[in-house]
Formats: sequence, structure tokens, C-alpha cells
Amino acid sequence: MVMNSQDLKILLEAFKKDVGLTKFQMESFENFVENGIQKIIDEIGVLRPEVPEIGELEIRLGKVRIGEPYIKEADGSIRKILPKEARIRDLTYAAPIYVEMTPVINGKELETVEVLLGDLPIMVKSKYCPLSRMSREELIAAGEDPDDPGGYFIINGTERVIVAIEEIAPNRIIVEKQEGSYPQIARINSERNGFVQKHLIERKNDGIIFISFGSIRRLPVIVLFKALGMETDKEIIEAIGIEEEIANEVYANLYAFDVTTQKEAIEFIGQMLKLPKEQLKERVLQLLDKYFLPHLGQDAKARKEKAKYLAIAVRKVILLALGKIQEDDLDHYANKRLRLAGDLLEVLLRSILIGRWGLIARINYSYQKLARRGKLPPIQAVVESNLVTSQINSALATGTWVGGRTGVSQRLDRLNFMKTQSHLRVVVSPLSSTQEHFEARELHATQFGRLCPAETPEGPTIGLRKYLALTAQITRGISDLERKKLLNMLDLSKERIEDGYLVFLDGNPVGWIADPGIVDEIRKKRRNGLLNHEINIAVFHDIKEIRINTDSGRIRRPLIIVENGKPKLTKMHIEKLKNGEISWNDLITSGVIEYLDAEEEENALVALKEDEITKEHTHLEISPLCALGLDASLIPFPEYNRGDRVNYGAKMIGQSIGLYQANFFVRTDTKCNVLNYPQIPIVQTNSFEVSGFDSHPAGQNVVIAVMSYKGFNMEDALIFNKASIERGRFTSTFFRTYTAEERKYSGGQEDEIRIPDKDVHGYRSEKEYAHLAEDGIVNPETEVKEGDVLIGRVSPLRFVSPTTLAGAIGNKRETSITLRHKEKGVVDRVFITQNEAGNKYIKVVVRDWRIPEVGDKFASRHGQKGVIGLIVPQEDMPFSASGIIPDIIFNPHGIPSRQTIGHLLEILAGKVGALEGRYVNASGFEGEKEIDLREALKRLGFRSDGKEKFYNGITGEIFEAEIFTGVIYYNKLDHMVADKIHARSRGPVTLLTKQPTEGRAKEGGLRLGEMEKDCLIGHGAALVLKERFSSDETEVAVCKECGMIALEDKVKGVKLCPICKGSNIVTVKMSYAFKLMLDELKAMGIYPKINVKGE
Repeated sequence: MVMNSQDLKILLEAFKKDVGLTKFQMESFENFVENGIQKIIDEIGVLRPEVPEIGELEIRLGKVRIGEPYIKEADGSIRKILPKEARIRDLTYAAPIYVEMTPVINGKELETVEVLLGDLPIMVKSKYCPLSRMSREELIAAGEDPDDPGGYFIINGTERVIVAIEEIAPNRIIVEKQEGSYPQIARINSERNGFVQKHLIERKNDGIIFISFGSIRRLPVIVLFKALGMETDKEIIEAIGIEEEIANEVYANLYAFDVTTQKEAIEFIGQMLKLPKEQLKERVLQLLDKYFLPHLGQDAKARKEKAKYLAIAVRKVILLALGKIQEDDLDHYANKRLRLAGDLLEVLLRSILIGRWGLIARINYSYQKLARRGKLPPIQAVVESNLVTSQINSALATGTWVGGRTGVSQRLDRLNFMKTQSHLRVVVSPLSSTQEHFEARELHATQFGRLCPAETPEGPTIGLRKYLALTAQITRGISDLERKKLLNMLDLSKERIEDGYLVFLDGNPVGWIADPGIVDEIRKKRRNGLLNHEINIAVFHDIKEIRINTDSGRIRRPLIIVENGKPKLTKMHIEKLKNGEISWNDLITSGVIEYLDAEEEENALVALKEDEITKEHTHLEISPLCALGLDASLIPFPEYNRGDRVNYGAKMIGQSIGLYQANFFVRTDTKCNVLNYPQIPIVQTNSFEVSGFDSHPAGQNVVIAVMSYKGFNMEDALIFNKASIERGRFTSTFFRTYTAEERKYSGGQEDEIRIPDKDVHGYRSEKEYAHLAEDGIVNPETEVKEGDVLIGRVSPLRFVSPTTLAGAIGNKRETSITLRHKEKGVVDRVFITQNEAGNKYIKVVVRDWRIPEVGDKFASRHGQKGVIGLIVPQEDMPFSASGIIPDIIFNPHGIPSRQTIGHLLEILAGKVGALEGRYVNASGFEGEKEIDLREALKRLGFRSDGKEKFYNGITGEIFEAEIFTGVIYYNKLDHMVADKIHARSRGPVTLLTKQPTEGRAKEGGLRLGEMEKDCLIGHGAALVLKERFSSDETEVAVCKECGMIALEDKVKGVKLCPICKGSNIVTVKMSYAFKLMLDELKAMGIYPKINVKGE
């Protein structure tokens, strides 16, 4: 079956419905709430506070329950809330966590109580959010955009997203080579309950193998084997390998250290760690149980298992040294896992509850403290639910996580709808952006179809911040029951089988198997729906290993199964999908499409297109477009552009102004832009509807002419038609929200929102308060400019001096909210409400009409960005023979060096689409062909190359050259002159240095730096330089005798040196910053003497 554009759209829609573009965020959070919280509570199990005054006390923890999102008002009332209210009132959208607790005193069980553990922020549109149960109509009625993806939290009114973090896969043996005296190494990241213990096995040049973990550094591995109970040399050799070459390597290690028994090995480790003799055995065994391979168990029973695992790791290191196996590739995506919101919240909650100063420790302490007083308080009174609430909120609000991680939660980017979805699909590497890490940043073959090859930032995080590919899916992990079922099916041998295959399950060796044919059997059962589709299996004949993966956090990609040279997906399946008879998940369970992780893909041969399939092929790509990410998949004809331009194009789509949310009238974002007349592009891709770009567009179709115009469009500048702008082309609206709160202070003082009286400290002019209504708040639809007061407010004075009280000025200061510097607009809407503390809370949204002006930035979807260089009246614009006047004139010099042929093809395709009245498909690798577009133009009576005769708009003469013209989709970017233009003459200065402030918002000055100084010197403009460098000029009285700064009494007009008490003082002009440096030197005990000559 050859899939056409319509078939692919049906398939992608089915994928979106069942798998979704951001559903993995919700699934991860739901798994945490359903299983993660209960798992932590079960780990704690029973609390046993030591209270001898009362007797033996136990508190048994039971089931966890999550309530509905609610708010506790200042008056104590509790009611349910929706995200809209949380955003407007700056609340946290959270639900209560209840835990069953049963006190047992001296063996007598008391009544079970349900105790509030704390409030958990709820992910919007997860199943714990009421929005997930609403229809489109109900969502609109609730003030929500029905197409909003969800997957984020609302913390203090701000939308926050927990990003997916890429980590090295835990519990796997990864062998590598390195330079130096330890050329072969093996790394094992052993993880248990979110805690990772790193292990490093190193083989020295002389063949001796050492291991490091926890506080142990380079312990001979043979000593560790014996300490774990593998005492005889025969046992060790059999565990590692009886082959002659391997055995010889082991013998070299056995003879290097005179340790024969477990007791001697324990003493060896104890001496190495300098442990006291009386606790030596106990401490060493505790160290081995708790910190050595904790994922295999943390008690004495697991020691044998740990020794076997260690033997396999040592064998791998020896085989690497002997050249029998290749080193592992750390950047291969089989060795990577993603930590999603649920995993990260589990780690956070565990730390808050079980940590050193966690809730459990505090409960125990509170009981002990109160029991000494002879009281036994109810459990509810002892559980500090505020502690859990505030710590979770703090972590989500700041992004600072357990283990010193930062940037885990980020403010959700609401610039446009595409950017929001991309932000929810971001994958962040924990590697430092300041170091090189070339290999980690590079594109790896195993990222194909899993991560977008084009979209990544250009700065220091290039290659470290990645985005999921269009159809990428993230595993949730299977249950223990399913894992047992799988192991029973395998029928493994615990003893080594000669020429057998070692089977790994999630990185752990589980046994040997003689016949690798079991791999095909498992795949067959998975395809028939008898096994969970999250199970992936791969066989490696060269190293005799079978690896089975069932864990969470693997990025997988869907592929069409090919059997006997034919794909299993047929037209019938597409028809059934179209009619709603089957779903995407039915295609998975019926073995038509399957997900492969990077490991299993090593066993597959994937055909890119159907006509390439041979008998050897095992799978077929759904579409080459699926290799790209969400933003990059919207670029038309990307295969005709250079790679870096696809990167820029994806970025430009993310920076475009469009309809970021359909409910923007009931949102109070700090600042946002909305394009007044967004259009759907004529030239589209197959991912257009799936991405939601059809309902939230960000750009307009424009008529473009590729030509130079009087030099005004050099350096990528664009010439705009003035009449197009007057018709509403690219006009947008800018919204900014201003907030004020009526705070209450200690001592009964409080703010007042009103028009300030004239006796208030810092009173402005009456003109600035002119727009305020009687309640001190500006009315909607009032025109305002910079400095105008939007919300009048008076606050109590912070410092009251006798002079303040003696004067006529009242005991109040002016703290009104004014329109920002260099901004203007019209008051759009006013929200008057209360915040959580019960204080009056006001939000004023001001809108500003943004008409394109010289300097505003625009871009096509091919990374061809530029600013407006000139706006030309329509009568002066060049026009075609048929009377078409372009909206934009684009400089042809922007094409050759950038090789954005896709840009030219889009102009051609847009022209065909506009003339034929249809949308043109320009999907990556599958778009309409250039030859077909040329033929269409020919049929329509135009030149096939898109060129037309043009006339000079000023002289009316015909241009010698024919001009390439057509229709293209352009984006207005969030970089406008109105937000950036800045200059000043006089203005505020900083208190410390008396130099002008910095930054546009503070009315700052423009810094004249080292290079600017050189320019002025080069021009011989000495006086300009002198004036520029006197921004903080000051006159200082200096003593001629001792060279110190003298005192000056300006009232009496007396100057006196405090050191030599003399009056031989002169006034010196200097920079105030220099005077400040002299003062700082004096503070350090250094005597800076100023030598003064003359008067």
C-alpha cells in the first residue's frame, strides 16, 4: 500500500488521539499519584516514636487518597477551584493528599484516622483535574482553551512545566576505554528508590582490577568477591569465566593479594577505610549491603546475587582488554533514560518525607517532646501538612530540586501555541553547558525518529537541549506481575551454559538460555497482544547476549511491521481508522505497527519508503516526516534547505506572534502578543492539523517579490507596502498585566488602594492621577501613557523620623502602580479579587496596538529573518503586468549563501495554491514536486519559473529583468522596535556609584565602553570623550598636607582635614566611582594618598 498525504494525516490523527503529543506528561504524573505516593508510604510502613512515658507507640500508615483541587480562603472556608481562577488570583492549583494512620498504643489498636499530609499541585488536564472530564463546550464555559495541551502545573498563578531530564540508564554495565594507566573501565549506576550509587571498575595496565563505590576508592575486586562470600578461587574463576585467557587474567588478580577468607577480606576493607576494630566487621558488611549494587537488594541475602553481577561486569572488562568485545557507546540511546514529572516528583516527595529533617523525623520529634509533658496529642495535630505543601511548591516555583539540580521546573513558554507544545516536549541533558562535551552534543544515529535532528538552541546549550520527534513515545514501565510472567516464559538456567546466551532484564543478568530463538517467540507474542507492547527484546550474537527492556523512560518510535517483503498496514486499516472502527492502539495490539527502542532497532532493518522494501527488511517508516520534531515538521520543503536553516526555521516558528491561547481575554499573563488577523498557510505539511497550527495559526500569507529596492533592503531588510499595513497586514496587540495588593503589616497597619491625598509622602502631580476612578483604580478603555497611575495606593512609612512627624507630610508613602517607562496603551480589562491571604488583589491589563514599523523583525519558515528597512507608499511600489503589487520585497542576495531553496519553492507553491484555490502539500521528503508546480503554473497561463514582468512604481518604466514573485507565509516575530528602542539625556543614577542606571526599564544610560572610547580618540573628538566620561563627575575637598579627603560643612562653608586638623585644602574634580574606590581602600586599612599640585 502506498500511503498518500491524506492517509498519513489520518494515521497521525489516530496517533494524537491515543498517544498524544504531550500525554506522556499526564501519564507520568498519574502514575506518581496512583502508585508513587503509596510506594513511599509503604516504604515507611510504621512510625515508632520513642515515648517511654506513654509506653510502646506505633503509627501504622495505610492507604493514600487524593482529593479535588481546592482553595482554603482567608476566612477558613474551603471550596473547589478551576485553573482559570488559580491564574487570575495567583493561587496554587493543588489538591489535598490524605493518608490513613492507625495509632497502636501498647499493642492496642485505636481508630484509623485519615490525616492531611499536605497539598499536591495538580497537573492541568491530568485525570485528577476536573478539566479532563469536560467536553469542549464545558471547557469553553470554564474559561479554558479547549485545545490547550495541559501537562503543566499552576504555582502562585504561574504556569510551570517539569521538563524531561536525560540520564544514563541505571543498573547497566557500560564498558569503555580511556587513556592513562587504567585503560579499561566499566561504569554501573545502581539505582534504588531514586537514589543512584555510582560504581567504577578499572583495569590497570598490569591486569589488576579495582572497584570504587561510595566511600571506597580502588578496592581490589578479588577482595570484594571474598568479602561477599565467594571465598574459593574455583568459585571466582567459574563465575567470571573458565576460558583460558580469561582465567589467566583472574589468576593474576588472585595471586596479587594475600586474602583467602571472608574474614581477611573484611579486615582488608576495614583497614583501608581506617575503621575502629570493635565495629569493623559490622560496619564493612553494612557498607556492602547498603551501598554496593543497592538495586539488587540491601540485605545479606543479596550478597550472592551481587557477587554474580560483579563477576559478569569483571568478565566484560577483561573481554574488552583482550579485544574480544567492543566498548559501549555512552551516547547510544539504548544507554539513556528520561526522568519525567512523575519520577522527579517521587524523588522530591521521598526527600520531604524521609529526608534527614523530613516530615517523619519531625513527627517522631513532636511526639517525644509532647510525651515528656504527659500529653498524647491527636495525629492530625502532629502532622505538619504545611511543611509538605510549602516544600513541594517551593521546588516547583524555583526549579531547585533534591541533589542540587536546578532548572527542573521552568516557566511554561506561552509565546505561541507551537512553542508551548514544544516546551512540554523538551528533553534536557544534565551535563554542564559551560564544558565542551562534543560527543554528547552531536547528533547520534539512534536519535533518528526519537529526537528532532534540527531543533536545538544555538547558544551554550546546543545539543544538550533537545525536542522529541513527532511520533516519539516514552515508556511507562510494566508491572512486577507482567515481569514475572515474562521470566517464566523464558525458562532460564541459573548456571552458565556453554555457547549459551546470557539474558539481561533491564540491565540485570537473570540467567542463561541455549536457544536464541526465544527472541522471535517473544516478539510474536507481543505482536499478538499476549505480552505488553512496552517489552522490547534484542539479541547480540557476537557477544552472546539477549537484552530485554521493560523499564520506564525509554524513547521509542513506531514502525510498520514488514513480513515477507510486504508491510502489514493496508488501505483497509486506514479506512477503518477514518471511520472510527479501530484506533491507533488497535494497530499496536494487532501487530500492524510496533514500537522499537534503540536497543531492539539494532536487530531491525528499516525501509525509508515502500518501494525500497526487500525480503531482508523487517520494518517500514510511517513517514520520513516523523524524524522531525513538532516545529521542524511544519517547515515546507525542509529537504531543500541547508541543515542550519531548518534549525533557524523551527526557532522562528517558536518566536512567531499568533493566537497563543483562545482564552487570552480571561488570562493575566505578565506580557503577551496576539496577531490580529492570523491566517492558515496556503503551503502546508502533513503535521499541520496534528500540531494544532490550524486552530492557533501564527503568521500571514503575503505576496512577495524577490528583488532589490534602492538599497533599502540590503542586509536582509524587507521593504513593506504601506497600503498592506494600512489594510491590517501584521498588526498585533500587545498586552501587559500590572498587579497591586492591599497588604497588611504588623502593628495593624495596612495599604490602602485609593487616590492618594496631597499630604502623602511622594505625592505625584494631579495630572498623573487624572485617570483614576473614585476607588483609586483606572477605568477600562482609558488611554494611558508612561508614568500614568493605573492603581492608586498608599502604604505606611517604612522609617519614621522626627522630622517626618514634625512636618506637614502625613505618616503615609505613595506606592501607586504606574505604566512602565516608554510604554503606552489602553486599559483593556480590570480584575478586582482577593488573594489567598484575603488581601484585596487587583490586576489591570493594558493593551497596545502594534502596527509594523521600521525595525520590526519578520521571518519566513526557512530561517530567512530580517527587519523592515522601508515602508513604501503603494503608488511607489513596483507592480506586475497584471497589476499585482507585492506586500513585501525580499532581497535576492539572501538566497545564494544560505541555500534556502525551500524558500523559493514555497513562493512557487504559494502562487499555485493561491491561483488554484487549494492548499499545497510541502511535507518534508513527501511534498509536491517542483516539476508539478511548474506545470500547474504553465497551465494557468504564467511562466513556469514564477517570474513576471514588473514595472517601476515611480517612473512607470518596465524593469529589464523579470522578477520572481509569488505567495509565501511570513511570521511576525516577538522582537519589536517598540519594546527595544531606548535613549536618554538626563535621568536617574544609582545610589552607590552616582553613575546612570542600567537598562531600558530603569530609564538607564547607554554605556560608552572601551571600544567606543577608541573610536572617539581615533576621530580626535576629545571634548566629546571628556563629556561622556563625566557622567559621575564630583568635586571633592582634598587636604594638601596628608592627601586625604577632607570634611566639608556646606552650611558654615568650612573645610577641615580630620587627620592633620589643617585647613590647607583644595577642591579636586574626580569621578565619584574613583572617590568610592578610595573609601573602600580606607575600609581595607590602606592609606590612599592623593598628591595635589597647585591651587
